[in-house]
Amino acid sequence: MAATQIHLVRHGEVYNPEGILYGRLPGYHLSELGKKMAAAAAAGLSGHPIVGLYASPLLRAQESAKPWADAFGLEIVTDERLIEPFNRFEGGSFEFGPAVLGKPRVWPWIVNPFKPSWGEPYTSVATRMLAAMDDAWNSVEGGEIVMVSHQMPIVMVQRTLAGQKLFHDPRKRRCRLSSITTVEKHGDRFVQVGYRDPAADLLARSIDLGAV
Repeated sequence: MAATQIHLVRHGEVYNPEGILYGRLPGYHLSELGKKMAAAAAAGLSGHPIVGLYASPLLRAQESAKPWADAFGLEIVTDERLIEPFNRFEGGSFEFGPAVLGKPRVWPWIVNPFKPSWGEPYTSVATRMLAAMDDAWNSVEGGEIVMVSHQMPIVMVQRTLAGQKLFHDPRKRRCRLSSITTVEKHGDRFVQVGYRDPAADLLARSIDLGAV
């Protein structure tokens, strides 16, 4: 016997008044709105048999996991495989798009957008996420698992399960702040069975830089 569902939860809004692409940089914590978003996500699955809680080691994910720990009486298990991908744009106030052509210093980073050449390969992100999910799935005897991660890793799972190419337009991702992507295992493969935005009423006031 194993888990019945895994819920991939994105962290809430980050306090980032300078608009930095923070990536894996330390110290970026949730804003006050982000804390409300994280609480809304946990409340969104109130009554569910949540028996396991995992989170990326980054502060914003750990803080987003806390309402789940409090609501369901669980310890947060930190899993490095849930972390945000490394990218060379982190640390700057850079918006990925056509404007990149006006910045010669970054041209070497964008020679292969299909990999991508500016950071961790899409295939690497998908592989480590699915491995973490598989281990979590088999770690319990029934019940549901929550895994708090970041936009790009969750999108890599979504696209892999849907049989889509991993290369995509980051502006078209369906993975909003504090969203919940739910998967089940059918036979030997994971299948996405749900997506919800429990913090939908807070999103209009939020700032979401996403990731490259």
